Amino acid sequence: MAVVGVLALQGSFNEHIAALRRLGVKGVEIRKPEQLDNVASLIIPGGESTTMAKLAEYHNLFPALREFVKMGKPVWGTCAGLIFLANNATGQKLGGQELIGGLDCTVHRNFFGCQIQSFEAELSVPDLASKEGGPETFRGVFIRAPAILEVGPEVQVLADYPVPSNKVLFSNSAVEMQEEKNWSEKKVIVAVRQGNLLATAFHPELTADTRWHSYFLKMASNAFEGASGSIVSVGGMDLSLNKQPRNDLPIFQ
Repeated sequence: MAVVGVLALQGSFNEHIAALRRLGVKGVEIRKPEQLDNVASLIIPGGESTTMAKLAEYHNLFPALREFVKMGKPVWGTCAGLIFLANNATGQKLGGQELIGGLDCTVHRNFFGCQIQSFEAELSVPDLASKEGGPETFRGVFIRAPAILEVGPEVQVLADYPVPSNKVLFSNSAVEMQEEKNWSEKKVIVAVRQGNLLATAFHPELTADTRWHSYFLKMASNAFEGASGSIVSVGGMDLSLNKQPRNDLPIFQ
């Protein structure tokens, strides 16, 4: 029976495993390179991307993670996980951080500002709704969130977030970048798919709406359709939706 790996260096990996459990699928914690050999797909959770990168480097995980992506195995990155998967990242701390790459996009590491400027927003998700049912919107939880500024031709945009023209972006780096590149877009991209790679700037694992997890599981199942490594349910599925705002968000620093 195949399982879904969840990178468990730091951040909201327990919440992802709990969401998978609600869908009747087993998630296992991944901390060492050799553990990737036992999973057919991987979730890289939200957290503090610099800390996660340092821990991944300490455990020599980057070569194995890059190989996992190159092999075409399904990978989903949420928030910090999105940053890890991006080919290019801006707004990084001094010295930058190592990336896995594979996703043809440019992401701004801390586009929406610091911890106290975290927010929730209703996002239009027509592709998600058409495949998973439920409402045409999804309540995105943004915690020190990144945003995707540019995507390549093979990247499918699944959700974006409007930035009002009179809104002053919280991140100084983002403001500087707008001035330097004359950036005048009225929205930023917050969810994408490229082949077997999925990325969201927000945290579906912090809601009771499991549609993004179900979407990813179907991606993984389709990728390995007909192979012995296809995902097997280990219990009953609970696709109930609860879109109430959360007041117990974890602190990512």
